[in-house]
Amino acid sequence: MDAVAPSQPACVVNCVWYDRDGARHDITLDAISDVLSSHEGGFVWLGLYEPEESLLDKLQEEFGLHDLAVEDAQNAHQRPKVEAYGNSLFLAVNTTQVLEDRIVYGETHAFLGPRYLITVRHGASLSYATARARVEREPELLKLGASYGLYAVLDFIVDNYLPIAMAFKQRLIAIEQDVFSDTYHRNTIVHLYDLKRELTYMRMAVAPLQDVLSQLVRTNSPLVPEEVRLYLRDVLDHSVRVNEIIDGLRDLLGTAMSVNLSLVTLAQGETVKKLGAWAALLAAPTLITSWYGMNFHNMPELDVRYAYPVLVGVIAGVCGVLYWGFKRARWL
Repeated sequence: MDAVAPSQPACVVNCVWYDRDGARHDITLDAISDVLSSHEGGFVWLGLYEPEESLLDKLQEEFGLHDLAVEDAQNAHQRPKVEAYGNSLFLAVNTTQVLEDRIVYGETHAFLGPRYLITVRHGASLSYATARARVEREPELLKLGASYGLYAVLDFIVDNYLPIAMAFKQRLIAIEQDVFSDTYHRNTIVHLYDLKRELTYMRMAVAPLQDVLSQLVRTNSPLVPEEVRLYLRDVLDHSVRVNEIIDGLRDLLGTAMSVNLSLVTLAQGETVKKLGAWAALLAAPTLITSWYGMNFHNMPELDVRYAYPVLVGVIAGVCGVLYWGFKRARWL
């Protein structure tokens, strides 16, 4: 998290005023009113992380935020959306972060006005210091206003999706080797299920973001000038690419799970066939010899000299024929 002035509340990550030339000036919360009332132009970018309700109420009065937008920002369980409230826009998007080899999700809420940008982060979310540093290297573009700062935040969020999606792809490639293994491993299907569950959660975060970006690209609001909409269109293309990768991986995972179960079923069928063939081979001599377990007086071997060798030969011949037949049928 970024370093802030000691006088700032702990939840305030960044409080900056960018003048009309795109130069950065660190300010305090109390100085926001003076900056907004001045005629020097520029905009204020205020970054918050899980702010207290009292601070949001203060900002609502300071910036004239709508009650519904402030209520949504206080509750970190919103679907991705963009709403227009008078001369301001409110956005809610999902963020992702990898912690201990698990993907955790958070939210970012953004208030966009004529001369301000407020970003409110909840849960798992990387700091937007990188995005701010990037735009500060482009002061000419910062002259476009607060909407360019919003573009930088959305671009940072979407760019963070791509390496996670590619990591999923590498995990799937590694699991595919276990799917076609000669031996069945229960962990294989467990890993496939876990991977598909993670992809489903990620798709729930990425797919709705396309609608949000599409609305911003098509909007006629003066808050998002045509020059910024061109940049937002690029972010939309990136989100579409990530969503296509996720959809493709989900399809491959579904196929991998089906193939794994089919291979297990085939392996079990082969085992049953072998057991059935050996059972038939044992049944033939068992049936023949069981006749001689009956205590009849007129038994063939009692009077015929070579009865036992002939009987052994018959049993061997029957077993040989059965073995040849099963071998030809590939049961053995």
